Amino acid sequence: MKYDDLVEELSNKTDNCFYLITKRCFDVFTSFIALLILSFLLLIIALIILCSQHHNPIFRDKRVGKNGKIIRVFKFKTMYQDAESNPEKYLNPEQMQQWKTERKVDNDPRETKIGKFLRKTSIDELPQLLNVVIGDLALVGNRPITEEEMLANFSEKEIKVLNQRRPGITGTWQVYHRTKATWKSGERKEYIFEYLKNRSLWYDLKLLILTIPSCIKFALKK
Repeated sequence: MKYDDLVEELSNKTDNCFYLITKRCFDVFTSFIALLILSFLLLIIALIILCSQHHNPIFRDKRVGKNGKIIRVFKFKTMYQDAESNPEKYLNPEQMQQWKTERKVDNDPRETKIGKFLRKTSIDELPQLLNVVIGDLALVGNRPITEEEMLANFSEKEIKVLNQRRPGITGTWQVYHRTKATWKSGERKEYIFEYLKNRSLWYDLKLLILTIPSCIKFALKK
């Protein structure tokens, strides 16, 4: 199926109620249990960041959620306090261009020592389990993106398709493509719609199971 035809099909498609209800119940139950099990680890990490950097250990990043609502996605802080407000202090012109285009920088000099480890292992994203419980995210879905990324890389019809679904902590891009796919090449956008085309309870479960080995593989590559 051609890409434009896929977008057209998805713009007129609605997910069945059984899938949505089952997915939501599974997400809330699993995330709540995971938060209970990981609570001590999360507390220790928060205290380490607080003691080493002397600022709030949680970073709340603005992203676009379901129905175009701006949500605050929780992460452990992995960068210096002024990394977002004053990136020019740390990044050279080439890195600044990469940051503006891709919202990520190779070997980012703004990362703290503990931050490098947290991002390397993807532990920095564990607080997003709380986002799942409160309804901003799903466990599996499209990666939540900023409003700037959405407006720069998607057409009006594509944005309509994205806004109909809740973004997720993990998904096709995170499991298979995150070390190489970029906005500039168009691959990141294609992988988003690849997930939307194939999404189902079994596909979501498959991606969720593959997330841990994918994170390990990513960590060992760094």
